[in-house]
Amino acid sequence: MERGDLELGQLLAAAEAAPPGESVNVVAHDLQKRFGAERVSFLFADLIGQQLVRLVAAGGDVADHAEPIDLQGSVYESVLQSQRQHVEPDGQGGRRVITPVTNRGDCIGVLEATLQSADDTVLRQVRDAAHALAYIIVTDRRFTDLYHLGRRTTETSLAAEIQHQLLPSAPCCEAPQFTLAAGLIPADDIGGDTYDYTLDRDTLHLSITDAMGHDTNSALLATLLVGALRRARRSGCDALKQAQHAHQALLSHSRGLATGQLMCIELETGLCELVNAGHPWPLLLREGTVEEVKLAVNLPFGVAAPTSYRVQELQLRPGDRLILLTDGMQERGAAAVDLASVLHDTRALHPRETVRRLTAAVLEACHGNLKDDATVLILDWHGNRRRPPETRPGPQ
Repeated sequence: MERGDLELGQLLAAAEAAPPGESVNVVAHDLQKRFGAERVSFLFADLIGQQLVRLVAAGGDVADHAEPIDLQGSVYESVLQSQRQHVEPDGQGGRRVITPVTNRGDCIGVLEATLQSADDTVLRQVRDAAHALAYIIVTDRRFTDLYHLGRRTTETSLAAEIQHQLLPSAPCCEAPQFTLAAGLIPADDIGGDTYDYTLDRDTLHLSITDAMGHDTNSALLATLLVGALRRARRSGCDALKQAQHAHQALLSHSRGLATGQLMCIELETGLCELVNAGHPWPLLLREGTVEEVKLAVNLPFGVAAPTSYRVQELQLRPGDRLILLTDGMQERGAAAVDLASVLHDTRALHPRETVRRLTAAVLEACHGNLKDDATVLILDWHGNRRRPPETRPGPQ
């Protein structure tokens, strides 16, 4: 067994033995013991990827920032965008090392520490520790609210609390065939929008929905809708049957309506079967051109009228970028945003960065005061290719 493997094994064992809220302490102690690390802290990315909140390891001598740190223009933004470790002098003879903490493309935050010695071997082992921390946090946040609290930079309404519990635990996912990322704003109020995804052996399932209304009524309607969709999906239903189950659930248990877009994508071929229930058309960025995917539109879920849903097909090609939206990304103040231009200008960026720029543009256009949820999900289709094992990049 390699020495590095042994140290990582010990780190994971120590994390499992510690209370779930002390993951950062465990990693800090490991780095202190092995490298004499000082001022070890972990910085969370907030719910909409605009700010960071610092969590200092117990006994750390870093000032614990009460106020969130703006991400834009900071060294942390560069680290998260590039997914590369950053090393610079700390002004006191040491080296300030900032390392991304990421799991399957989900940028959880960054690990920051000061090291007196930082050669290539040490920096690689710090990257390994940060990678292990990502897995530790993903596991431990099932048992503690600490990591949920860290992502909140504003007070959350009851509707928003309900709504965020409906979303996948990770807003980003990477696989050989695709990369996807999603975002929902605002993070603190309203309710109704959801996105969802899951990956099985052969199929990627995607959905984006918008329950009509505002506040807790729409959040409760969204809960019913997402529950019906997941129940159908987990029973092996395709997009058409999922739509039928969702429609029947809204008819049977509520008086509300919801729009939605459901997709099932074959991983082997890129063939996408989809159902559009009264929802805005997707956008497709293909070979540098952004166009609407002009689908036939069925009635929303929950309409008390004879309703049949139609499955349509879209053949994805390697290099395609597919964008799913709710109407909050296009209406009212958000209409001032030229979505096609933003998508074109960010076509070379990772989907999570394009999501961040799109939601930031909508927030700015609405002067930070959205009257409706705005949700976007971006899928980059790579095709049925097998990438070599990912190697974590070195410092920049």
